[in-house]
Amino acid sequence: MMRTLEVYQEYGDKLYFFILKRVKDREAANDILQNSFVKIHINLPNLRAKQKVKAWIFQIARNELVNYFDKDTKYVSAPEYSEPTEEVSIQNCCCFDRFIEQLPTSNKKVIELVYEKGAKQYEAAEILGLSLANVKAIIRKSKDLLKAQFISCCNYELNTSGKLVGAADCAHCE
Repeated sequence: MMRTLEVYQEYGDKLYFFILKRVKDREAANDILQNSFVKIHINLPNLRAKQKVKAWIFQIARNELVNYFDKDTKYVSAPEYSEPTEEVSIQNCCCFDRFIEQLPTSNKKVIELVYEKGAKQYEAAEILGLSLANVKAIIRKSKDLLKAQFISCCNYELNTSGKLVGAADCAHCE
């Protein structure tokens, strides 16, 4: 049986950017991601087909997006919970927005178009006059830059999967 931490390590970033691309609001994306993982955590023991976990968690996120956009429903943030772990929730880190702002202008434009404004990567390429391959490379480089900033400022480390782990020891905030 998979644990919530394993699911988060494998799919957390992808799920966050999937949500952010649709809501175009970092705070709302964080709330939806958190609600999704509460439901994932609660229902994970009932998942019988491990090979279907990706489709299952993305369906949970889609359902949370429907709840968020449903005008008749008041969207309430889920209560905070945490497993005893040292996994990093980057989106809730104090420095996340500051690191996005510090990206080089060309990188920031691509990230904003794709993840905040919801443009497809090929649309961002057309808007910015870049090739699709270049846009994809900029996104990869931006993610690497963000990881490097978390490592240097907040003292996180990379695990064998390339995910940030550890406890925040932020030079900026403390």
